[in-house]
Amino acid sequence: MAARRSYDLAFLIVKPDRGGLKGMAAPDLAPHAAAVRRHDPDRFFTALFAPPARRDVLFLLYAFNHELARAREVASEPMLALIRLQWWREVVQGEAKRHELATPLSAALEAGHLDRDGLLAMIDARETEAEPAIATRAAWREYIAGSAGAIAMAAGRALGAEAAVLPGLRALGCAYGVAGLLRSVAAQARAGRCLLPEDVLGGHGLTPHDVIARPELAAAAMTDLAADGVAWLAEGRRRYPAAIRAAALPGVFARRDLARVGRPDWERRTLADRLAVMIAGATGGM
Repeated sequence: MAARRSYDLAFLIVKPDRGGLKGMAAPDLAPHAAAVRRHDPDRFFTALFAPPARRDVLFLLYAFNHELARAREVASEPMLALIRLQWWREVVQGEAKRHELATPLSAALEAGHLDRDGLLAMIDARETEAEPAIATRAAWREYIAGSAGAIAMAAGRALGAEAAVLPGLRALGCAYGVAGLLRSVAAQARAGRCLLPEDVLGGHGLTPHDVIARPELAAAAMTDLAADGVAWLAEGRRRYPAAIRAAALPGVFARRDLARVGRPDWERRTLADRLAVMIAGATGGM
């Protein structure tokens, strides 16, 4: 198992589409794990540091999060996004649905490997994305905490974390959520969306429509908002036990991302980022 884990980690350090691993076969993955590897490579990479017996439940959690994120991305109008979120709410509440992800997710919930309340909170937070805009910084922070923060806490619970460490994991998850949202500003703009708070944008003489038209104008506002992520990092940084470390490791990506907001190509994931995660995974220092 240790050899297989090393192979998994080596496989993820370099992206196959960069040519570094052409011809190398990917590890065998369940469909939901393969979806996480494709759509959420950061969290997939960190999940490899979880104890093997609990790794698959993290893949389920992260695949579920991806489905929630897709609700607004694939919907032609906000109401359709809310309908998709309601479908997943019914799954989490116990309604049996035949679906590639819903079926194993329901099984994990029934077995107590995932927390229903935590997943319902994630769904509630995603309803914010169906709104025309996020009005205030406070509402934006609440959205980050209910989505990325809740994911980190759910991951910690799935790994058996004690209640005392959950706030720290939540803070690291929030920091990663801030970094991820800032990295996606240009992509969101291409989709005609802006998830930066209106009051912060207004303080920099901007509206969401300005950012959608010219995302580069949001640089100062992004630096402003990155401070929230840095504060969450400070709240969550500590040494975490090996058994639950995988839930904290997205904070390493956040630390590196938030330190370079606005620099050229800062959104790109690098080999150095993955090596930093590996070091933290081995030592426990965030």
